[in-house]
Amino acid sequence: MTHVDLAIIGSGSGNAIPPELDHLSIALIEEGRFGGTCLNVGCLPTKMFVHPADVIAQARRAARLGVDLELRGVDFVSIRDRVFGRIDPIADGGEHYRRAECPNIQVFDSHARFVGERTLRTADGDEISAAQVIVAAGSRPAIPEVVRACGVDYLTNETIMRLDAPPARLLILGSGYIACEFAHVFSAYGSRVTITGRSDVLLKHQDRTIAERFTAHAREVWDVRLSTHVTAIERVNGEIVMHFEDGTTACGDALLVATGRIPNGDRMDLHRAGIQTHDDGRIRVDEYGRTSAPGVWALGDVSSPYQLKHVANREAKVVFHNVVHPHDLRAITHHAVPAAVFTDPQIASVGLTEEAARAAGYDVAVACQEFGDVGFGWALEDEIGLCKVIADRATGRLLGAHLIGYESAILIQGLVQTMALDTDVRDMANGQYWIHPALSEVVENALLSLDLPR
Repeated sequence: MTHVDLAIIGSGSGNAIPPELDHLSIALIEEGRFGGTCLNVGCLPTKMFVHPADVIAQARRAARLGVDLELRGVDFVSIRDRVFGRIDPIADGGEHYRRAECPNIQVFDSHARFVGERTLRTADGDEISAAQVIVAAGSRPAIPEVVRACGVDYLTNETIMRLDAPPARLLILGSGYIACEFAHVFSAYGSRVTITGRSDVLLKHQDRTIAERFTAHAREVWDVRLSTHVTAIERVNGEIVMHFEDGTTACGDALLVATGRIPNGDRMDLHRAGIQTHDDGRIRVDEYGRTSAPGVWALGDVSSPYQLKHVANREAKVVFHNVVHPHDLRAITHHAVPAAVFTDPQIASVGLTEEAARAAGYDVAVACQEFGDVGFGWALEDEIGLCKVIADRATGRLLGAHLIGYESAILIQGLVQTMALDTDVRDMANGQYWIHPALSEVVENALLSLDLPR
Protein backbone atom coordinates (compact mmCIF):
# COMPACT_ATOMS: atom_id res chain seq x y z
CA MET A 1 0.00 0.00 0.00
CA THR A 2 1.15 3.53 -0.83
CA HIS A 3 0.66 6.12 1.90
CA VAL A 4 0.72 9.85 1.08
CA ASP A 5 -0.06 13.11 2.77
CA LEU A 6 -2.68 13.98 0.17
CA ALA A 7 -4.58 12.01 -2.48
CA ILE A 8 -6.31 13.99 -5.23
CA ILE A 9 -8.87 12.29 -7.45
CA GLY A 10 -9.17 14.18 -10.72
CA SER A 11 -6.78 16.32 -12.75
CA GLY A 12 -9.08 19.15 -13.76
CA SER A 13 -9.23 21.87 -11.12
CA GLY A 14 -7.83 19.25 -8.73
CA ASN A 15 -4.56 19.57 -10.61
CA ALA A 16 -4.21 23.27 -9.77
CA ILE A 17 -1.83 22.34 -6.97
CA PRO A 18 -0.18 25.45 -5.52
CA PRO A 19 3.55 25.57 -4.67
CA GLU A 20 2.73 25.73 -0.95
CA LEU A 21 1.92 22.00 -1.18
CA ASP A 22 5.36 21.08 -2.51
CA HIS A 23 6.35 19.71 0.88
CA LEU A 24 3.55 17.13 0.80
CA SER A 25 3.64 13.69 -0.76
CA ILE A 26 0.75 13.61 -3.21
CA ALA A 27 -1.02 10.89 -5.17
CA LEU A 28 -2.75 12.34 -8.24
CA ILE A 29 -5.31 9.93 -9.68
CA GLU A 30 -6.72 10.43 -13.18
CA GLU A 31 -8.29 7.71 -15.30
CA GLY A 32 -8.81 9.93 -18.36
CA ARG A 33 -6.89 12.68 -20.05
CA PHE A 34 -5.19 15.25 -17.86
CA GLY A 35 -6.99 18.57 -17.61
CA GLY A 36 -10.48 17.27 -16.96
CA THR A 37 -13.71 18.25 -18.67
CA CYS A 38 -12.88 21.89 -19.41
CA LEU A 39 -9.67 21.28 -21.29
CA ASN A 40 -10.57 18.10 -23.14
CA VAL A 41 -14.30 18.02 -23.87
CA GLY A 42 -15.78 21.20 -22.43
CA CYS A 43 -15.08 24.92 -22.20
CA LEU A 44 -11.96 25.22 -24.33
CA PRO A 45 -12.49 22.96 -27.35
CA THR A 46 -16.17 23.85 -27.61
CA LYS A 47 -15.43 27.56 -27.77
CA MET A 48 -12.76 26.91 -30.39
CA PHE A 49 -15.55 25.26 -32.42
CA VAL A 50 -17.98 28.06 -31.58
CA HIS A 51 -15.86 30.92 -32.88
CA PRO A 52 -15.79 29.75 -36.52
CA ALA A 53 -19.54 29.18 -36.23
CA ASP A 54 -19.91 32.78 -35.01
CA VAL A 55 -17.92 34.00 -38.02
CA ILE A 56 -20.22 32.03 -40.34
CA ALA A 57 -23.34 33.39 -38.64
CA GLN A 58 -22.07 36.97 -38.97
CA ALA A 59 -21.26 36.39 -42.63
CA ARG A 60 -24.78 35.12 -43.28
CA ARG A 61 -26.18 38.29 -41.73
CA ALA A 62 -23.78 40.62 -43.53
CA ALA A 63 -26.19 41.50 -46.31
CA ARG A 64 -28.23 43.69 -43.98
CA LEU A 65 -25.08 45.77 -43.49
CA GLY A 66 -24.64 46.21 -47.24
CA VAL A 67 -21.84 43.66 -47.41
CA ASP A 68 -22.01 40.86 -49.98
CA LEU A 69 -20.23 37.81 -48.55
CA GLU A 70 -20.27 34.26 -49.81
CA LEU A 71 -19.53 31.17 -47.71
CA ARG A 72 -17.74 28.75 -49.99
CA GLY A 73 -17.36 25.93 -47.50
CA VAL A 74 -16.29 24.71 -44.09
CA ASP A 75 -13.18 22.57 -43.69
CA PHE A 76 -14.35 20.66 -40.63
CA VAL A 77 -11.26 18.48 -40.42
CA SER A 78 -9.02 21.53 -40.39
CA ILE A 79 -11.10 23.09 -37.62
CA ARG A 80 -11.05 19.86 -35.62
CA ASP A 81 -7.33 19.35 -36.08
CA ARG A 82 -6.59 22.96 -35.16
CA VAL A 83 -8.58 22.52 -31.94
CA PHE A 84 -7.13 19.23 -30.82
CA GLY A 85 -3.71 19.98 -32.23
CA ARG A 86 -3.60 22.55 -29.46
CA ILE A 87 -5.65 20.82 -26.76
CA ASP A 88 -4.13 17.33 -26.85
CA PRO A 89 -0.50 18.45 -26.39
CA ILE A 90 -1.54 20.55 -23.39
CA ALA A 91 -3.22 17.54 -21.81
CA ASP A 92 -0.25 15.29 -22.56
CA GLY A 93 2.20 17.94 -21.39
CA GLY A 94 0.35 18.36 -18.12
CA GLU A 95 0.64 14.69 -17.36
CA HIS A 96 4.29 14.58 -18.40
CA TYR A 97 5.07 17.53 -16.15
CA ARG A 98 3.51 15.91 -13.12
CA ARG A 99 5.30 12.63 -13.78
CA ALA A 100 8.71 14.00 -14.65
CA GLU A 101 9.06 17.35 -12.92
CA CYS A 102 7.24 16.94 -9.61
CA PRO A 103 9.15 14.53 -7.34
CA ASN A 104 6.56 14.82 -4.57
CA ILE A 105 3.70 13.72 -6.87
CA GLN A 106 2.95 10.17 -7.97
CA VAL A 107 0.48 9.78 -10.83
CA PHE A 108 -1.99 6.87 -10.98
CA ASP A 109 -3.81 6.52 -14.29
CA SER A 110 -6.80 4.32 -13.53
CA HIS A 111 -10.17 4.62 -11.85
CA ALA A 112 -10.21 4.72 -8.05
CA ARG A 113 -12.83 3.70 -5.50
CA PHE A 114 -12.90 4.07 -1.76
CA VAL A 115 -12.37 0.89 0.22
CA GLY A 116 -12.30 2.55 3.64
CA GLU A 117 -11.62 5.81 5.43
CA ARG A 118 -9.24 7.85 3.26
CA THR A 119 -8.22 4.63 1.53
CA LEU A 120 -8.54 3.99 -2.20
CA ARG A 121 -8.02 1.12 -4.60
CA THR A 122 -7.43 1.76 -8.30
CA ALA A 123 -8.63 -0.42 -11.15
CA ASP A 124 -4.99 -1.44 -11.63
CA GLY A 125 -4.92 -2.84 -8.10
CA ASP A 126 -2.93 -0.08 -6.37
CA GLU A 127 -4.01 0.72 -2.82
CA ILE A 128 -3.50 4.25 -1.56
CA SER A 129 -4.06 5.62 1.92
CA ALA A 130 -3.82 9.31 2.67
CA ALA A 131 -3.87 11.68 5.58
CA GLN A 132 -6.21 13.84 3.51
CA VAL A 133 -8.18 13.30 0.28
CA ILE A 134 -9.55 15.78 -2.23
CA VAL A 135 -12.32 14.42 -4.47
CA ALA A 136 -12.37 16.44 -7.69
CA ALA A 137 -13.66 13.68 -9.93
CA GLY A 138 -15.90 15.81 -12.14
CA SER A 139 -18.98 14.72 -14.04
CA ARG A 140 -20.04 12.78 -17.12
CA PRO A 141 -22.86 12.97 -19.70
CA ALA A 142 -26.28 11.92 -18.44
CA ILE A 143 -27.78 9.27 -20.72
CA PRO A 144 -31.59 8.87 -20.46
CA GLU A 145 -33.12 5.42 -20.31
CA VAL A 146 -34.80 5.88 -23.72
CA VAL A 147 -31.31 6.17 -25.23
CA ARG A 148 -29.75 3.33 -23.26
CA ALA A 149 -32.62 1.03 -24.28
CA CYS A 150 -32.70 1.85 -27.98
CA GLY A 151 -29.42 0.29 -29.07
CA VAL A 152 -28.70 3.18 -31.46
CA ASP A 153 -25.20 4.65 -31.56
CA TYR A 154 -25.13 8.16 -30.13
CA LEU A 155 -22.74 11.05 -29.57
CA THR A 156 -22.15 13.21 -26.50
CA ASN A 157 -20.19 16.40 -25.94
CA GLU A 158 -17.22 14.11 -25.27
CA THR A 159 -17.28 12.50 -28.73
CA ILE A 160 -19.01 14.79 -31.23
CA MET A 161 -16.04 17.11 -31.69
CA ARG A 162 -13.88 14.21 -32.91
CA LEU A 163 -16.07 13.45 -35.94
CA ASP A 164 -14.57 13.46 -39.43
CA ALA A 165 -17.41 15.54 -40.89
CA PRO A 166 -20.60 17.26 -39.76
CA PRO A 167 -23.63 14.99 -40.15
CA ALA A 168 -26.06 16.08 -42.83
CA ARG A 169 -28.89 15.88 -40.29
CA LEU A 170 -28.22 16.10 -36.56
CA LEU A 171 -30.80 15.12 -33.94
CA ILE A 172 -30.18 16.69 -30.53
CA LEU A 173 -31.86 15.24 -27.46
CA GLY A 174 -31.78 18.02 -24.89
CA SER A 175 -32.53 21.74 -24.73
CA GLY A 176 -29.96 23.14 -22.30
CA TYR A 177 -26.70 24.96 -22.81
CA ILE A 178 -24.75 22.01 -24.24
CA ALA A 179 -27.54 21.26 -26.70
CA CYS A 180 -27.87 24.87 -27.82
CA GLU A 181 -24.13 25.45 -28.22
CA PHE A 182 -23.70 22.39 -30.41
CA ALA A 183 -26.88 23.21 -32.34
CA HIS A 184 -25.29 26.56 -33.20
CA VAL A 185 -21.96 24.98 -34.15
CA PHE A 186 -23.28 22.24 -36.39
CA SER A 187 -26.04 24.26 -38.02
CA ALA A 188 -23.40 26.85 -38.94
CA TYR A 189 -21.18 24.11 -40.32
CA GLY A 190 -23.99 22.86 -42.56
CA SER A 191 -25.99 20.30 -40.57
CA ARG A 192 -29.77 20.44 -40.51
CA VAL A 193 -30.49 20.45 -36.79
CA THR A 194 -33.49 19.13 -34.90
CA ILE A 195 -33.45 19.95 -31.19
CA THR A 196 -35.95 18.64 -28.68
CA GLY A 197 -36.90 19.17 -25.05
CA ARG A 198 -39.77 18.52 -22.66
CA SER A 199 -40.14 22.13 -21.49
CA ASP A 200 -41.90 24.82 -23.50
CA VAL A 201 -38.71 26.82 -24.11
CA LEU A 202 -35.07 26.20 -24.82
CA LEU A 203 -32.68 27.07 -21.98
CA LYS A 204 -35.50 26.83 -19.43
CA HIS A 205 -33.22 27.77 -16.52
CA GLN A 206 -32.62 31.22 -17.98
CA ASP A 207 -34.79 34.18 -17.10
CA ARG A 208 -38.11 33.67 -18.84
CA THR A 209 -37.77 36.80 -20.97
CA ILE A 210 -34.43 35.59 -22.30
CA ALA A 211 -35.54 31.98 -22.82
CA GLU A 212 -38.62 33.02 -24.77
CA ARG A 213 -36.67 35.44 -26.96
CA PHE A 214 -33.98 32.86 -27.68
CA THR A 215 -36.51 30.12 -28.45
CA ALA A 216 -38.34 32.34 -30.92
CA HIS A 217 -35.06 33.06 -32.71
CA ALA A 218 -33.98 29.41 -32.64
CA ARG A 219 -37.20 28.35 -34.37
CA GLU A 220 -36.10 30.41 -37.37
CA VAL A 221 -32.86 28.42 -37.66
CA TRP A 222 -33.46 24.94 -36.28
CA ASP A 223 -36.30 22.43 -36.20
CA VAL A 224 -37.34 22.94 -32.57
CA ARG A 225 -39.57 20.33 -30.92
CA LEU A 226 -40.69 21.31 -27.42
CA SER A 227 -43.34 20.40 -24.82
CA THR A 228 -43.03 16.75 -25.73
CA HIS A 229 -40.75 13.88 -24.81
CA VAL A 230 -39.11 11.17 -26.83
CA THR A 231 -40.76 7.78 -26.45
CA ALA A 232 -38.48 5.70 -28.67
CA ILE A 233 -35.42 5.94 -30.89
CA GLU A 234 -34.60 3.44 -33.61
CA ARG A 235 -32.50 3.02 -36.72
CA VAL A 236 -34.56 2.42 -39.85
CA ASN A 237 -33.02 1.93 -43.30
CA GLY A 238 -29.78 3.58 -42.24
CA GLU A 239 -31.29 6.65 -40.56
CA ILE A 240 -32.10 7.41 -36.94
CA VAL A 241 -35.78 7.96 -36.20
CA MET A 242 -36.87 9.73 -33.04
CA HIS A 243 -40.49 9.15 -31.96
CA PHE A 244 -42.35 11.72 -29.84
CA GLU A 245 -45.31 11.25 -27.52
CA ASP A 246 -47.50 13.37 -29.78
CA GLY A 247 -47.07 10.85 -32.58
CA THR A 248 -44.64 12.86 -34.68
CA THR A 249 -41.14 11.77 -35.67
CA ALA A 250 -37.82 13.32 -36.60
CA CYS A 251 -35.14 11.70 -38.73
CA GLY A 252 -31.40 12.22 -38.75
CA ASP A 253 -28.00 10.77 -39.55
CA ALA A 254 -26.51 11.24 -36.07
CA LEU A 255 -27.86 11.62 -32.54
CA LEU A 256 -26.32 13.94 -29.94
CA VAL A 257 -27.41 13.27 -26.38
CA ALA A 258 -27.13 16.54 -24.46
CA THR A 259 -29.42 16.12 -21.46
CA GLY A 260 -26.98 17.40 -18.87
CA ARG A 261 -24.11 15.96 -16.85
CA ILE A 262 -24.12 13.99 -13.62
CA PRO A 263 -21.48 13.96 -10.85
CA ASN A 264 -19.10 11.00 -10.80
CA GLY A 265 -19.40 10.28 -7.09
CA ASP A 266 -21.72 7.32 -7.72
CA ARG A 267 -18.78 5.46 -9.30
CA MET A 268 -16.55 5.70 -6.24
CA ASP A 269 -18.18 3.71 -3.39
CA LEU A 270 -18.33 6.86 -1.30
CA HIS A 271 -20.28 5.14 1.46
CA ARG A 272 -17.24 3.04 2.32
CA ALA A 273 -15.45 6.23 3.33
CA GLY A 274 -18.42 7.74 5.17
CA ILE A 275 -18.99 10.39 2.50
CA GLN A 276 -22.58 11.58 2.24
CA THR A 277 -24.28 12.82 -0.93
CA HIS A 278 -27.26 14.93 -1.93
CA ASP A 279 -30.27 13.31 -3.60
CA ASP A 280 -28.89 14.33 -7.00
CA GLY A 281 -25.63 12.50 -6.35
CA ARG A 282 -23.45 15.50 -5.51
CA ILE A 283 -21.11 15.05 -2.57
CA ARG A 284 -22.23 17.05 0.46
CA VAL A 285 -19.70 19.68 1.52
CA ASP A 286 -19.78 22.47 4.07
CA GLU A 287 -18.77 26.07 3.43
CA TYR A 288 -15.09 25.11 3.67
CA GLY A 289 -15.26 22.23 1.19
CA ARG A 290 -15.23 19.50 3.86
CA THR A 291 -17.26 16.35 3.31
CA SER A 292 -18.94 14.34 6.08
CA ALA A 293 -15.78 12.19 6.33
CA PRO A 294 -12.91 13.67 8.40
CA GLY A 295 -9.95 14.62 6.22
CA VAL A 296 -11.89 14.35 2.96
CA TRP A 297 -12.66 17.40 0.83
CA ALA A 298 -14.54 17.81 -2.45
CA LEU A 299 -14.74 20.44 -5.18
CA GLY A 300 -15.94 21.04 -8.70
CA ASP A 301 -18.71 19.20 -10.53
CA VAL A 302 -18.64 16.23 -8.16
CA SER A 303 -19.95 18.42 -5.33
CA SER A 304 -20.68 21.96 -6.52
CA PRO A 305 -24.17 23.20 -7.41
CA TYR A 306 -22.53 24.92 -10.39
CA GLN A 307 -21.02 22.95 -13.26
CA LEU A 308 -18.73 25.83 -14.17
CA LYS A 309 -14.97 25.85 -14.52
CA HIS A 310 -14.53 29.27 -12.95
CA VAL A 311 -16.43 28.03 -9.89
CA ALA A 312 -14.36 24.85 -9.68
CA ASN A 313 -11.16 26.90 -9.88
CA ARG A 314 -12.31 29.18 -7.05
CA GLU A 315 -13.29 26.18 -4.94
CA ALA A 316 -9.90 24.57 -5.60
CA LYS A 317 -8.04 27.64 -4.36
CA VAL A 318 -10.05 27.61 -1.15
CA VAL A 319 -9.77 23.87 -0.55
CA PHE A 320 -6.02 23.79 -1.15
CA HIS A 321 -5.60 26.63 1.31
CA ASN A 322 -7.71 24.82 3.88
CA VAL A 323 -5.78 21.59 3.47
CA VAL A 324 -2.57 23.38 4.40
CA HIS A 325 -4.07 25.79 6.95
CA PRO A 326 -6.60 23.84 9.05
CA HIS A 327 -6.62 26.56 11.71
CA ASP A 328 -7.25 29.36 9.22
CA LEU A 329 -10.13 28.01 7.16
CA ARG A 330 -11.53 30.07 4.33
CA ALA A 331 -15.13 29.75 3.19
CA ILE A 332 -16.25 29.05 -0.36
CA THR A 333 -18.65 31.73 -1.51
CA HIS A 334 -21.06 31.31 -4.40
CA HIS A 335 -22.17 34.92 -4.54
CA ALA A 336 -22.57 36.60 -7.92
CA VAL A 337 -21.65 33.55 -10.00
CA PRO A 338 -21.97 34.40 -13.72
CA ALA A 339 -22.52 31.98 -16.57
CA ALA A 340 -22.69 32.22 -20.34
CA VAL A 341 -24.14 30.14 -23.15
CA PHE A 342 -22.03 30.44 -26.28
CA THR A 343 -24.79 29.84 -28.78
CA ASP A 344 -26.14 32.29 -31.37
CA PRO A 345 -26.99 34.78 -30.05
CA GLN A 346 -24.77 34.64 -26.99
CA ILE A 347 -26.43 34.60 -23.56
CA ALA A 348 -25.06 35.58 -20.15
CA SER A 349 -26.56 35.77 -16.68
CA VAL A 350 -25.77 36.43 -13.04
CA GLY A 351 -27.94 36.30 -9.94
CA LEU A 352 -31.67 35.71 -9.71
CA THR A 353 -34.17 35.54 -12.53
CA GLU A 354 -37.16 37.84 -12.24
CA GLU A 355 -39.32 34.86 -11.33
CA ALA A 356 -36.96 33.73 -8.57
CA ALA A 357 -36.58 37.25 -7.18
CA ARG A 358 -40.33 37.70 -6.89
CA ALA A 359 -40.73 34.23 -5.38
CA ALA A 360 -38.10 35.16 -2.77
CA GLY A 361 -40.29 38.04 -1.65
CA TYR A 362 -38.34 40.99 -3.06
CA ASP A 363 -40.10 44.15 -4.17
CA VAL A 364 -38.35 44.25 -7.53
CA ALA A 365 -37.63 46.93 -10.07
CA VAL A 366 -37.10 45.52 -13.57
CA ALA A 367 -35.78 47.24 -16.67
CA CYS A 368 -34.90 46.09 -20.17
CA GLN A 369 -32.76 47.72 -22.83
CA GLU A 370 -32.79 46.60 -26.44
CA PHE A 371 -29.37 46.43 -28.08
CA GLY A 372 -30.90 47.90 -31.21
CA ASP A 373 -31.85 51.11 -29.40
CA VAL A 374 -28.27 52.26 -28.70
CA GLY A 375 -25.73 53.61 -31.13
CA PHE A 376 -23.59 50.53 -31.55
CA GLY A 377 -26.73 48.44 -31.88
CA TRP A 378 -27.58 50.59 -34.90
CA ALA A 379 -24.19 49.70 -36.35
CA LEU A 380 -24.93 46.01 -35.80
CA GLU A 381 -28.50 46.31 -37.15
CA ASP A 382 -29.31 44.26 -34.06
CA GLU A 383 -32.83 42.85 -33.86
CA ILE A 384 -32.63 40.48 -30.91
CA GLY A 385 -30.18 41.73 -28.25
CA LEU A 386 -31.58 42.61 -24.83
CA CYS A 387 -30.19 43.52 -21.40
CA LYS A 388 -32.52 42.87 -18.45
CA VAL A 389 -31.68 43.97 -14.92
CA ILE A 390 -33.53 43.22 -11.69
CA ALA A 391 -32.97 45.29 -8.54
CA ASP A 392 -34.28 45.38 -4.99
CA ARG A 393 -36.45 48.48 -4.84
CA ALA A 394 -35.80 48.86 -1.11
CA THR A 395 -31.99 48.92 -1.28
CA GLY A 396 -31.02 49.57 -4.89
CA ARG A 397 -28.96 46.38 -4.88
CA LEU A 398 -28.71 44.33 -8.06
CA LEU A 399 -30.48 40.97 -7.74
CA GLY A 400 -29.97 39.64 -11.24
CA ALA A 401 -28.88 40.52 -14.77
CA HIS A 402 -29.57 38.68 -17.99
CA LEU A 403 -28.34 39.45 -21.50
CA ILE A 404 -28.91 37.98 -24.92
CA GLY A 405 -27.02 39.27 -27.91
CA TYR A 406 -23.63 40.18 -29.30
CA GLU A 407 -20.75 39.59 -26.82
CA SER A 408 -23.09 39.21 -23.86
CA ALA A 409 -20.49 37.21 -21.95
CA ILE A 410 -18.25 40.28 -21.96
CA LEU A 411 -20.95 42.89 -21.44
CA ILE A 412 -22.21 41.26 -18.26
CA GLN A 413 -18.92 41.58 -16.38
CA GLY A 414 -19.66 45.07 -15.11
CA LEU A 415 -22.93 43.80 -13.69
CA VAL A 416 -21.12 40.89 -12.06
CA GLN A 417 -18.83 43.44 -10.42
CA THR A 418 -21.84 45.48 -9.32
CA MET A 419 -23.33 42.48 -7.58
CA ALA A 420 -20.08 41.09 -6.19
CA LEU A 421 -19.09 44.42 -4.64
CA ASP A 422 -22.64 45.14 -3.47
CA THR A 423 -22.74 48.44 -5.33
CA ASP A 424 -25.98 50.38 -5.47
CA VAL A 425 -27.16 50.30 -9.09
CA ARG A 426 -27.78 54.06 -8.97
CA ASP A 427 -24.13 54.60 -8.13
CA MET A 428 -23.10 52.13 -10.82
CA ALA A 429 -25.12 53.94 -13.47
CA ASN A 430 -24.30 57.52 -12.50
CA GLY A 431 -20.90 57.28 -10.85
CA GLN A 432 -18.73 56.62 -13.90
CA TYR A 433 -18.32 57.46 -17.57
CA TRP A 434 -19.71 55.05 -20.15
CA ILE A 435 -18.05 55.09 -23.54
CA HIS A 436 -20.29 56.37 -26.30
CA PRO A 437 -21.26 54.74 -28.57
CA ALA A 438 -19.95 51.44 -27.21
CA LEU A 439 -22.37 48.57 -26.78
CA SER A 440 -21.89 48.83 -23.02
CA GLU A 441 -24.45 51.65 -23.18
CA VAL A 442 -27.11 48.95 -23.10
CA VAL A 443 -26.03 48.23 -19.53
CA GLU A 444 -25.94 51.90 -18.59
CA ASN A 445 -29.39 52.55 -20.04
CA ALA A 446 -30.91 49.48 -18.43
CA LEU A 447 -29.64 50.58 -15.02
CA LEU A 448 -30.85 54.14 -15.59
CA SER A 449 -34.29 52.82 -16.53
CA LEU A 450 -34.84 51.07 -13.20
CA ASP A 451 -37.76 52.61 -11.31
CA LEU A 452 -35.96 53.35 -8.05
CA PRO A 453 -36.11 56.24 -5.58
CA ARG A 454 -33.45 58.83 -6.43
